[in-house]
Amino acid sequence: MVTASRATQADRMTILKRFLVTLVCMIFFEVTGFIVQLSVLFQYGYLLIAKKRSEPLRVFTNTLSTYGYKLMRYNTLNDNKRPFPFNTFPEESDCEPPVKQIQFK
Repeated sequence: MVTASRATQADRMTILKRFLVTLVCMIFFEVTGFIVQLSVLFQYGYLLIAKKRSEPLRVFTNTLSTYGYKLMRYNTLNDNKRPFPFNTFPEESDCEPPVKQIQFK
């Protein structure tokens, strides 16, 4: 599906300001990805040792993944709402709920 690109009505200074905000958001995205990776490793270590998942970590990483999604939507010009730190951090109610039971197949 091919879509036509649209010319913007914004001036170059406004575009430059958004680009600078995007650079900050890109740094936050990289840090977010690193924290998610550490959380995954910890969650599997905890799962192997305790044979159950850490629910607080699961909720935190669900919120963090929603935040990463919002960062990417803003960075790729698919959303106009600035993410955290320029706006509020996503809450648990903003996230898609996690599955009840994890399957290992």
